[in-house]
Amino acid sequence: DMQEDKEPLFDAVDTLLASLKVFAPMIEKMGVNIDKMRQSAGKGYSTATDLADYLVRKGIPFREAHHIVGKTVAYAIEKNKNLEDLSLEEMQQFSKFIENDVYNYITLDASVNSRNSYGGTSAESVMTQVKMAKSFLDDNL
Repeated sequence: DMQEDKEPLFDAVDTLLASLKVFAPMIEKMGVNIDKMRQSAGKGYSTATDLADYLVRKGIPFREAHHIVGKTVAYAIEKNKNLEDLSLEEMQQFSKFIENDVYNYITLDASVNSRNSYGGTSAESVMTQVKMAKSFLDDNL
């Protein structure tokens, strides 16, 4: 029977619909601690990729940039600091290409706002997605 493969799909749709019934009221009553979110987002060296991108923009091959970032992150962990809290002198131990402008790239806000392509995390990209979602809902509900 060609319909046997549809059963998992129907089960998935039922599960999704049941989840949405619970999800909407939960979101409505949810409290958001922005300070805690920001603090948590800054942990784990999430801006290390931005440091690598910065070095690549300075002309360093990605493989070498990755190696430099690895050493820099290991040092930051040893010193119990975030990347953006390292002094310029500390960072320059790992590459002479790191200059004062590095701080324009490795902060949490700079990292988030640098992702400005379709579906990105920048404020502009997010607002575009919100407008598209609202338009879709207005047209289809």
